[in-house]
Amino acid sequence: MTLSDTRTELEKFAGRQSFALDPFQRDACIALEDGHGVLVCAPTGAGKTIVGEFAVHLALAGGSKCFYTTPIKALSNQKYSDLVRAHGAESIGLLTGDSSINSHAPVVVMTTEVLRNMIYANSPALQSLSHVVMDEVHFLADRFRGAVWEEVILHLEPSVRVVSLSATVSNAEEFGSWIQTVRGDTTVIVDEHRPIPLNQHMLVGNRLFDLFDHRDHKAPDKKPSVNPELTRYIRQRELAARRDDDFSARGPRGRGQRSDHRRSGVRPVSRPDLIARLDRDGLLPAISFIFSRAGCEGALSQCLRSGLRLLEAHQVEQVNMIVDKYVAELTASDQDVLGVHSWREGLTRGFAAHHAGLLPAFRHAVEELFVKGLVKVVFATETLALGINMPARSVVLERLIKYNGESHNDLTPGEYTQLTGRAGRRGIDVEGHAVVVWTEDLDPGRVAGLAGARTFPLRSSFAPEYNMAVNLIGRLGLAGSRNLLDRSFAQFQADRSVVGQARQIDTARRQLRKIEVELEGRSEGRGLDSGIDGFLGYTRLREEIRSRERNLKFENRMALQQSTVEDLAALKRGQVIGLAGGRHRGLAVVLEAATDLRDPKPLVLCEDAWAGRVGQRDFLNPPQVLGHMRLAKQIDRRTGRGRRDLASALRSTGIDIPRGKQTRRTRAADDPELARLRTELREHPAHQIPAHDELFRLAERRNRVAREISALEESVSARTSTLAVNFDRVVAVLIDLGYLEQVEHKSNGDMTVTPAGDVLSRVYSESDLLICECIRTGLWDHLGAAELAAVASSVVYQSRRDSYGGAELVTGVATVREALSRTHAAWKDLARVEMSRMVEPTREPDAGFATAIHLWASGRGLTEVLAAAGERGTSLPAGDFVRWSRQVIDLLEQMRVAAGLGGSDRSKLARSASAAIAAIRRGVVAVELG
Repeated sequence: MTLSDTRTELEKFAGRQSFALDPFQRDACIALEDGHGVLVCAPTGAGKTIVGEFAVHLALAGGSKCFYTTPIKALSNQKYSDLVRAHGAESIGLLTGDSSINSHAPVVVMTTEVLRNMIYANSPALQSLSHVVMDEVHFLADRFRGAVWEEVILHLEPSVRVVSLSATVSNAEEFGSWIQTVRGDTTVIVDEHRPIPLNQHMLVGNRLFDLFDHRDHKAPDKKPSVNPELTRYIRQRELAARRDDDFSARGPRGRGQRSDHRRSGVRPVSRPDLIARLDRDGLLPAISFIFSRAGCEGALSQCLRSGLRLLEAHQVEQVNMIVDKYVAELTASDQDVLGVHSWREGLTRGFAAHHAGLLPAFRHAVEELFVKGLVKVVFATETLALGINMPARSVVLERLIKYNGESHNDLTPGEYTQLTGRAGRRGIDVEGHAVVVWTEDLDPGRVAGLAGARTFPLRSSFAPEYNMAVNLIGRLGLAGSRNLLDRSFAQFQADRSVVGQARQIDTARRQLRKIEVELEGRSEGRGLDSGIDGFLGYTRLREEIRSRERNLKFENRMALQQSTVEDLAALKRGQVIGLAGGRHRGLAVVLEAATDLRDPKPLVLCEDAWAGRVGQRDFLNPPQVLGHMRLAKQIDRRTGRGRRDLASALRSTGIDIPRGKQTRRTRAADDPELARLRTELREHPAHQIPAHDELFRLAERRNRVAREISALEESVSARTSTLAVNFDRVVAVLIDLGYLEQVEHKSNGDMTVTPAGDVLSRVYSESDLLICECIRTGLWDHLGAAELAAVASSVVYQSRRDSYGGAELVTGVATVREALSRTHAAWKDLARVEMSRMVEPTREPDAGFATAIHLWASGRGLTEVLAAAGERGTSLPAGDFVRWSRQVIDLLEQMRVAAGLGGSDRSKLARSASAAIAAIRRGVVAVELG
């Protein structure tokens, strides 16, 4: 019997491909046709999606359904287009929250959240479902969305075959073992081979070097080393720069005249020159990753100011035709405010930016032009690397540090692999190229370490949330919900992570028994009535005394710190204190009282003319007010002369610091418990044994090992019960607020979902519970369409930088300001309940988008909307405006549905939500929503 006889569908599918399937693709497809689930881990660009496409083929051939899920809408849109080309529009549907096309088709592409929501709603569409593809399953790892892929895998019917596609991860076997545990027969396919080899380079000035020493290829088992020619060149340039600096330092200009490139000996290459160099070397098209929107736009501006042109005349014509298609539905005024002219100019010269701040139509145009070879260079943020099919011949990294929203961090090996994985187009290039631009603070060895680390671990970020809790309990009950948590990948990893600690516990227990046997032998004949137990009782007394002394000392220190904080907060302007605990000593006068009473830091000026803020750490004892100094209403503390004059006036006040060291009576001196323990110790029979006796050494070892065992057991318990503890806390909040209630006449503590909980079960938002509280209490019932859109935006919008987003920022609309203030008050009430149950509080509402969406929903033009946002001091790119408008529409649609659930009849709120959706879905937003 031949393979074609037994693998009929695989051979049909493979025969339609323009290339032969790789071994890993064939192995995965064989397992899938044999009825197994599959987990495929392979490098970016290796062709994992072929396996997902075969699942689509099997479903269509068998007359069943296949859902193809992706973590982001951009991927869903792209995959939808790919599958429509392969199977026709009548067979393929799309569901992404704000797009619904042919949703009853046998194959539907959707975001992972959409499938999760369908499962919780027990959607009829799940009937006849045979396959689910989870593309880029490794991607979702943030706090709010990180649980989605685990929820889907856990909840799908056992008959559904799950196809999980992931980048190469170092713990693929662990991930595969978990899937096999929760879903049964699953084949794990791991392939670490890149179909297109990747060459690593470093650009130093205008010279391009190989990163690795090619001689290492002769020894395949040897880890490649850094190219010695590269390190030698950098060293030579640095030595030459140092000699030039020494010469300059002796010259008439003196020191301090060097620029950055003189310090390193290498002048940094401009972006146009860098691109021209790549073009000469045949390394275009390229993606240059720059980890900020502003950086991408700045690079684009540099190229526009230069004479760089990368396209021929006939290519320019093709570009204009495609651009016209994407801007056809935009009005002339919208095109002006969106900067279509300068955007088009960059495209006709062969370069563009790509980031989330662009209008989606612009991003789609750039993607299409790049795939067609009509854009040669894209300056992109890292989001482009996350699955969007835009491979290039080369990838350029200007820095290996990126901002994660809170701090600047080094790229991880996984991130480096993900970014550089875009280099090398299958079927076009024989090899790909990764180019890192050298800077003086960048060690080639560090780059080699990133390039040499091929894999990274997949970690679960599964965590119970409010919507999840009510859906789980509604479907499975309390016990069933806890059982499902026990089956999560997060719990699987936690249980496995304590295996080593369990071994440590066993070893420590054996060591403890051995010590106790030796103690037993040595304590005999020492006059101790109860042998080892009596002696251990004595050592426990000693430890109790030491522990009590430490606790009292800590309490004394805390009381001292609290007193210092209170006294610092009470200081007033003009009061004179003494400094003795920090760098500055002597008298100090208070120039400004503290504003933060939790960590008070008044502004002071010292006798040595230093001015600055002092806090708790600057004082050994609480500050003592020694006197008062008259200060002018306006004082000069910013100039050296002004500070010296103030210091002179301070010294002339005649105020003195009291002499002698301050002492405080310790709590230990008056503690009755400590006195009792010391008396009991002195009266114990073992008190007569010399302190240096071997018994004490053994007893201390025994107690140390016992403490180690106790700490390990606590650690194991904490790590393996974190999910359950957090789930119970979330459930407690829901009980407090009436979304869950205890089932009467049930001894197992089971729960039932209340009508309010039914509403919560259909609201999928990071602020789900706050939204439901506002719906339940009727807080938004009186709002019109535009006002509701503005207030709803506050629970989805999040500023890109830390900034205040309070209600008073919304000017001119009293109704909106009042509703935002009441929403914020509801958030405070909710946060108090959450903190009382030790649940992380829901994110504070942010009114930063309220003005823009209110104007838009009121019918104002795009120019006015974006300008109004700019007047608040924060720019609002058109892409961000469309993206946040989409999310507001998504929430309004959920509110419209939820308003009629759970026995509530909030028809006014439902009508306002519908009207708000219609008001927002126009112009550029309507274009993007299709």
